[in-house]
Order: sequence, then structure tokens, then C-alpha cells
Amino acid sequence: MAHDTTRNEPLAQGAELEELLIDAEADDAQVQQQPVLLRRPWLLLLALVLVALNLRPALSSMAPLLSQVSASLGLSASAAGLLTTLPVLCLGLFAPLAPVLARRFGSERVILGILLTLAVGIALRSSAGSLGVFAGSLMAGASIGIIGVLLPGIVKRDFPKHAGTLTGVYTMALCLGAALAAGASVPLSQYFADSWEMGLGFWLLPAVVAALFWLPQARQGHGAHRVAYRVRGLLRDPLAWQVTLYMGLQSSLAYIVFGWLPSMLIGRGLSPTEAGLVLSGSVIVQLASALSAPWLATRGKDQRAAIVVVMLLTLAGLFGCLYAPLSGLWGWAVVLGLGQGGTFALALTLIVLRSKDSHVAANLSSMAQGFGYTLASMGPFAVGLVHDLTGGWQAVGWIFALLGIGAIVFGLKAGRALQVQVISEKV
Repeated sequence: MAHDTTRNEPLAQGAELEELLIDAEADDAQVQQQPVLLRRPWLLLLALVLVALNLRPALSSMAPLLSQVSASLGLSASAAGLLTTLPVLCLGLFAPLAPVLARRFGSERVILGILLTLAVGIALRSSAGSLGVFAGSLMAGASIGIIGVLLPGIVKRDFPKHAGTLTGVYTMALCLGAALAAGASVPLSQYFADSWEMGLGFWLLPAVVAALFWLPQARQGHGAHRVAYRVRGLLRDPLAWQVTLYMGLQSSLAYIVFGWLPSMLIGRGLSPTEAGLVLSGSVIVQLASALSAPWLATRGKDQRAAIVVVMLLTLAGLFGCLYAPLSGLWGWAVVLGLGQGGTFALALTLIVLRSKDSHVAANLSSMAQGFGYTLASMGPFAVGLVHDLTGGWQAVGWIFALLGIGAIVFGLKAGRALQVQVISEKV
């Protein structure tokens, strides 16, 4: 049994960004040593993009229709807040289950099965009344949490020489899926006789299509594997918690935007279609900073300045959307998109830069997603509760401020050029 204690030493300047895709099975020797021989790599790439496109629509499609869903089902703002909270909570609670399922059944087969579970959750959410909308949201969030952990590892394993390029493709697919659902859900519901059920239920079709394209991968997927490495000490490491808390707090703001921004804008006088388009446009803008922020952040001695800049942009965009005159709304939406694209990408960057190797990064990623997304789920619920108590949106700015300041505080700690202190054991 070999022991390797990772010390707090700064990483080399300009670390390679190809490591942004964390492999959830990095502790698995056979995954590392036996990449799949690809006879049709273009088909796998297409399937990967289609799967990634499905990792956000179940989250962003609800927001523009939330007021209509709440009115139809008689939900209070607190209940609607719970509806936006459940999927995010499941992202955190079910993320640690992904590597366990992958070792038992293989990543490819797990992704196929969970894509079908996602489709069932979306169908249930749009066809079974109040109970179905909550149960379906839970299933959709759990499905996204599991796939989101496994998919990056497959990209790194099967396209090792192009991981950096495919990081951009993966990010683009996430943003595009979120933007399409945010912008199209209301028009779809209006097309189908003002049926919010159809506006939400439509998004099971992309999940089914992705499953069909993924089927050939599941047939040739890996079987069970043995664990080759164990990383100990993360839960006792302050730096690991600082990275996790930054991930959770910035994610909380992101999922508040996914869950509530259209409702806030509708409250300010926009139509549901206009509000959905603003959210869609802001998400599309995220792509620019998501691709550029990590590269810029790794040019300096550490990431603290970059974290402050993107968080200030995020807060400026949020306050602008909530309080500034509507004549400048699209400008504030662009600022918000630039900020949030950068905050998410930097959270992924910190996981890599604070880790010595892929084994530590995989475990830190699991910790940051598991605890971080669980924390993030409290933000959307708090917004619904505050709206319920006050009857408006003005007080929500305090939530933005608290989360944003917290993210800056922990981001300044996590952004230092250090590494987590853990023991990596080869077993």
C-alpha cells in the first residue's frame, strides 16, 4: 500500500485546462488503463453532445412557466420555491451515487438507464398533478446529478488528446440546452393551447433521442471494475471546504436565476415569453466567460482576482435585473451571463488546481458537488419563502447580497495557490 501526502504547494503557472473535465472513475485502474477502442468516434461525440444538452432543460424549462404552474395547481410561493429547490437538492444528494453505479454496471449503461429515468421524470412532472410535479422534479434532478458526474469522465477517457477542446463543446452543450428550454417553453405551451403541461413535457423528447443515440455505447460499455486508489483526509481539510463552499454559494445564485429570474421579471411587467427570452439570452452569454475565464485565471499567480471580478459582475447583473429600469434590462442580463459563466467555470478550475492529481480531483469534485449542490438548493427555497412573506421581490436582493458576499469570502480563500492536504493510497 503506497501513501502519498499532498502538501500545500502552488501549482505551476498556466495549468492545462484540459483537466477541467473531472473523471468520476479516476480511482478505477481499468478505466485508466483500458480506454474504449472507438470504431465510430463521431457517433460517440454526437451522443455525448446530445446527452449534455439534456442536463439543463429540466431545470430551466420550469422557471418561465412557474407562475402558470403555481396558479394551475394552487401552489404558494413557498411551495413553488420547494419545486425549484428539489432538483438542485437532488444534484447534490445523488452525485455520490454515480461512481458506485458506474463500478457496478459501467458508466455507459448507467447513463442510458438514467436518461430513461430523466424522461420518465419529465413526463411525470407534466402529467400527474401536484404530486407528479414534485415527484417528477425529484426524479429529474437525481438523473441530472448522476449523469453530470459520469459524462466528463467518458469524455476524458475516450478523447484524451482532445479533452481541452471538448471541455468547450461540453460547456456549449450545457448552455445551449439551458437556453433553448428557457426561451422555448412558453412559446411551446402557447402553441399547444396554453398548456403548461405540454410546455414542460416537450423536453422528454430530447432525452429519448439522446438515449437512442447512446444505445450503441451502452452495448460496448465497461463491466465492473476494481478500485485502485483511496483518498483520505478531504473532510478534515479547510481548503477542501473552502472550495466546496465557493462551489455551493455560486451555484445557489445560478439556480436562483434558473428557478426565479423569469418570475421576478414577470413581476416587473414582462410577459412570460419576454422573461424566458431574457433568461435564455443571459445563459447563452455565459458561454463566452465560461470558456475564457479559466484561461485568464490561470495566467496569474492565483485565482483570487478573477473570482472577485466574476462575482461582482454576477451581483451587478442580479441587482440590475431586479432594481434597474427595464430599458436597460438586456444589458444587465448580459452582465449577469458574463459573471455566472465565469463563476461556474472557475469553480471547476479550482477543483483541478487545488488537487495534486486526477484521483484527488475526482474525490474533491465529488465532495464539492455533493455538499455544494445540497447547500445551493437552499437559495431557491429561500427566495420563494421571502417572496411568500413579503408579497414581492424587493427583499430578495438581501439574499443575493448574502450569497454573493459569502462566495467572495470563501472564493478568496479557495483561490490561493495551494493544494489540499490529503493522503492518496494505492490499494
